[in-house]
Amino acid sequence: MRQADELLELLHKPTARQASETDRFRTAGGSKLQEFCRHGTKEDCARLNGTGMPCGHIHFRRIIKPHTDVSLGDCSYLDTCRHMATCRFIHYEVDHTDAQRMRQGSAQLDPFARTATNRVDDDPFSRHYESQFVNCDIRTFPMQTLGKFPVIMADPPWDIHMELPYGTMSDDEMRRMNVQVLQDDGVLFLWVTGRAMELGRECLEIWGYRFVQELLWVKTNQLQRIIRTGRTGHWINHSKEHCLIGVKGDLDDRFNQNLDCDVICAEVRETSRKPDEMYDLLERLAPGQRKLELFGRPHNVHKGWTTLGNQLGKTQIAEPWLRQHLLDEGVFEPQDLAPMPTPPRDPLVPPWGGHDPPERLPREGMQ
Repeated sequence: MRQADELLELLHKPTARQASETDRFRTAGGSKLQEFCRHGTKEDCARLNGTGMPCGHIHFRRIIKPHTDVSLGDCSYLDTCRHMATCRFIHYEVDHTDAQRMRQGSAQLDPFARTATNRVDDDPFSRHYESQFVNCDIRTFPMQTLGKFPVIMADPPWDIHMELPYGTMSDDEMRRMNVQVLQDDGVLFLWVTGRAMELGRECLEIWGYRFVQELLWVKTNQLQRIIRTGRTGHWINHSKEHCLIGVKGDLDDRFNQNLDCDVICAEVRETSRKPDEMYDLLERLAPGQRKLELFGRPHNVHKGWTTLGNQLGKTQIAEPWLRQHLLDEGVFEPQDLAPMPTPPRDPLVPPWGGHDPPERLPREGMQ
């Protein structure tokens, strides 16, 4: 029995490489997370905790305006309310005293900015190229001109048979997406919801991926409580979203598996906006690799990523070799592109991510 226990302990012990990678992404000095008080406001905290004084956690403050009717209680949508200026329900903001204390403390946090606090001299994105984005119709854009990406994340505008504040794509349009040219060996994170869960798995198979796992985003509201009311759901409101994970080819030692878990708890913000935590998670999964996001919006643009979407403004290309290739292929004219950002002194990503350059597009009249 003792030998069996020792064997199990040995099997579950991380390798030296796994331990090293885990430590590489660990926040210096321990976690910088600050806990929100479960009672919400300082007044409720002092009344309910039995001491008559608020605790040391972060609190919220009620926003009471002349048109607010406190008898109606809290707004279901809180800070995502589309009628904040006229809504008669109660809204909240972070207590300013607590916010100031967070900024002045050892953690140096800004409670109004949802960004991770890492050691300054080990910023995982410091050696990446600046964000690059292509404003285009993804259905017709020549994807093959972009080269290969070991990591792809996509949040398609699925037709989920509901009224949505944006255009959608039909099932057949999704099946015809030319995603397969973007990867030989890599991983695809595909956001799905409602009836698109089955269609998403079908698309993964059509595009040449094998489904391996699912990531779950548990949605919280401004007060850090699980959302129970919302604008989505046919029968019951959605408090979560699913992200299908598909793998293509072989995942070599460029990918750090088993560093993160498959559940993210994060606030809901603008319509269809996904958690910022995904970018750090995927950088830990594949540090220093080219990454592509499909169907992105301006809030998705991120350093070290290429973003494709039809709401991104003037196209910006930061990788010198990609910029020249797109010009040579006639995909863009120089005036179509924003000025190229200054590249990093010691870029982590080699030309084309270490892959062969893409083949030239076929010319009309050539056999």
